Amino acid sequence: MKLLLIEDEIQLAQSIMSYLVGENYLCEYAGNFQTALTKINSYEYDCIILDLTLPGGDGMQLLAEIKRQNKQDGLIIISAKDAFEHKVAALHAGADDYLAKPFHLPELSARVFSIIRRRKFNNSNIVKQHEITVDILAQTVLVNEQVVPLTRKEFDLLLYFMSNANKVISKNALAEHLSGDIAGMLEDYNFLYAHIKNFKRKLHDAGCNSYLQTVYAAGYKWEI
Repeated sequence: MKLLLIEDEIQLAQSIMSYLVGENYLCEYAGNFQTALTKINSYEYDCIILDLTLPGGDGMQLLAEIKRQNKQDGLIIISAKDAFEHKVAALHAGADDYLAKPFHLPELSARVFSIIRRRKFNNSNIVKQHEITVDILAQTVLVNEQVVPLTRKEFDLLLYFMSNANKVISKNALAEHLSGDIAGMLEDYNFLYAHIKNFKRKLHDAGCNSYLQTVYAAGYKWEI
């Protein structure tokens, strides 16, 4: 799952990103208003972690822009502004959560997970589609009660497809989901094809039906 951290305090940003990468998130970073705006306009994220005080602009302006575009990214405010009125204003403006600095990194991770779970999986840790059962918290996959050993990338792909069932997803969107903003620098989609081939084979070997369909010249669709 892909996150964007918008934070100008370098040491804090490094600590947050290191911790969240260790929790198996793909993390991108923006240290100022303009970089953050460019990323928000260019990419989709499962959750955005946003500081309110940024060089070059106000975090509340970014929040307003996210809502103006009707983007579905989850959003957590992190801020040294701990006053009640700041929290109320941010939540009324559309933030999903507000965490005052200083905070513990496990708490931030738990809130990120909670928002993604609520937005994409109806507030459940367990996602079931026919013979497939996915435990998001344990990061395990069962097909007909048989454990399917997926890699981190394969697990992320499966969750992404299942959370976007019956929608055509472009190869570029899938590449960005797995690799972040470096996807545009890749020469081809061979790495994506390899991950898809491997996880389809593993699901098939476990007796899973063929839900993933290739849509010619468009991408892929997880048909349920």
